Amino acid sequence: MKSIAIIGGGAAGCFCAIELKRRLPDAEVTIYEAQDRLLAKVAITGGGRCNLTNSFQDFRDSDSNIELLEYVYPRGHRLMKRLFNIFSPDDTVRWFESHGVKLVTEDDGCIFPKSQDAMEIVRTLENLLKQTGVEIRTNHRIDIITDLKEDIKVVTTGGKKTDKGYAFLAQTGIEMTPLCPSLFTFELSDRALKSLSGTVAEHTTLSIPKTKFKSSGILLVTDWGTSGPATLKLSSYAARFLSEANYKTQLTVNWISNNQEEALATLRKTIAENRLKKLSSINIEGLTSRLWNHIITRAEIREDIRCSEIGSKQLNKLSTVLTSDTYEITGKGRFKEEFVTCGGVSLKEIDQNTLQAKKHPGIYFAGEVLDIDAITGGFNLQAAWTTGYTVARAIQLV
Repeated sequence: MKSIAIIGGGAAGCFCAIELKRRLPDAEVTIYEAQDRLLAKVAITGGGRCNLTNSFQDFRDSDSNIELLEYVYPRGHRLMKRLFNIFSPDDTVRWFESHGVKLVTEDDGCIFPKSQDAMEIVRTLENLLKQTGVEIRTNHRIDIITDLKEDIKVVTTGGKKTDKGYAFLAQTGIEMTPLCPSLFTFELSDRALKSLSGTVAEHTTLSIPKTKFKSSGILLVTDWGTSGPATLKLSSYAARFLSEANYKTQLTVNWISNNQEEALATLRKTIAENRLKKLSSINIEGLTSRLWNHIITRAEIREDIRCSEIGSKQLNKLSTVLTSDTYEITGKGRFKEEFVTCGGVSLKEIDQNTLQAKKHPGIYFAGEVLDIDAITGGFNLQAAWTTGYTVARAIQLV
């Protein structure tokens, strides 16, 4: 009879355990979780609603659009492309619906339980663990793996972290990609911008000067800097760069996601239609009046100037601020609810079809311990379901 130890009681560990017991009902499957309860992150993901996957409508993987998966998975997109042939986002939807969870797909492709309650997902998985007979050991931290020959071990979470990787895997000799945070907000130095806390800009493009890192989407101004989808995406893409820069670099904001020529044309047209109005009172699509006035101030233009008084130099300066407004990032904000780690077990160390360690047959990896991470939108949980399922399938065939 097989004895299988699963280290980590998160999404990947619980999902893998359920699939293992279904495939190998006589196997002894035990989850070891360091905390006092399972699925703690699942319970709070998506703001407590649990964005459990994504329709991937705009990211369907094929040889022609692998770069789109790279947009979703800054690290691990090639492996995810392969593993989606084993367990895809569509399979995830079918799996949860087959267990009575009704799902809804939002306009941006994010998929949630219809109840909008993450605890429905937690309860579903917990009930299945109980029904299938998985043994649970909470408050049980694994500090080191020394016995590499007996039984099967599935590692899904990393435990204690160091700059070089996960401490409890040190004696395995398995190569680690250095760890650093991903998916976080930015602390900025500009007090004037931070005074606009709560302001939302709907169509922004963020970038880090002199790098290739760029993201688009909604930007939320906070009392410490910026948050929202655009910020979180950029933090994911630039996770390692920002870590190496000690979270001190520049951030360029294109407030309307147009180039400067397009911005000039928009400004000229709007000003021509509102010549008798004050510049501060006109409406630029996607910008609140508070934010528009902030941009006018950044362009060093008087607040009381009328549109008819605006000269070409002022228009140029205004279009420059609209499209390339630069701020200083002074630190990493704390986004505690959905913390994601960049780095982990190097993908060179594992069999790409089974996720088994090449150096140590019998040790498998799934979930966040792997060097796979994604932007927000249900993609990280999808990686957990897919890798957990892949490992269960592989162990069944051993």
